[in-house]
Amino acid sequence: MFTLRCLVDNHPLDAAIFHSEHGVAFAIETPSGQVLFDTGQSGEVLVHNAARMGFDLRQVDALAFSHAHYDHTGGLRAFLKHSRPGLPLYANPDLFRERFAFHEGQYRSIGLRMKPADLTRHLDLRLNAEPVEIFPHLWTTGEITPRAEFEGRSPHHYIQENKRWLPDPYRDDMALVLEAKSGLVVICGCCHAGLLNTLAHVRRVFDQRIAVIIGGAHLADVNPATLEHAIAVLRATSAGHLPDLFLNHCTGERALAVLAQAFGENVHPCPAGTVLRFE
Repeated sequence: MFTLRCLVDNHPLDAAIFHSEHGVAFAIETPSGQVLFDTGQSGEVLVHNAARMGFDLRQVDALAFSHAHYDHTGGLRAFLKHSRPGLPLYANPDLFRERFAFHEGQYRSIGLRMKPADLTRHLDLRLNAEPVEIFPHLWTTGEITPRAEFEGRSPHHYIQENKRWLPDPYRDDMALVLEAKSGLVVICGCCHAGLLNTLAHVRRVFDQRIAVIIGGAHLADVNPATLEHAIAVLRATSAGHLPDLFLNHCTGERALAVLAQAFGENVHPCPAGTVLRFE
């Protein structure tokens, strides 16, 4: 049995119980160990909601990051106060590249706010562009390639290279894949590599049917034609078995509503406080 808990999201399942913020974090419990996937933005929401859900952060056995942006890694310092020393951290080797958002004429840092030297005192860095098995049946996707379809990109996101400002390639973006009996469960952080690209990569690497998609799909700002294209591709690649979609964070309420119109009961929100179980 595998249990997934949404610890952080933009929305709470019950505002009287759970806190929320723009960010995401999931706890994935497997028979072999527990993984924290992203840490949200502040750390306060992560710690509060974990306690409310009865999830002990001290029992986390591994940490994984979908990418470097602060709304996925900002809670790291708070988590480290509760974690055991020497935990493995799984991420892409490009995790520590500095990232920026351009707003009101200024470039503002939006990446990971801890340096490698700081992290090595607490964590065992396992940075790899290839898929890695964290625990039996739970994998990282590795770097998501190729990217033939639209990406989940923002025109405001940049990196600096050779003193030039360049669009962020989002090379560090990755997801997790759980091999369940019913098929693959794909757990996304933000899908900056693109939802369709991520799913195509997973099908190619793992060669199994995708049964469930969870997390941020980065569809909030896509135009209606692009969203309809995504729906058409999802339908065409599902081989008559549409995946269940538990979407949150950067998916966007409009996109969630359009997906629900297209796929009906296969589409669900996934606010903080959600618990899902898979065999």
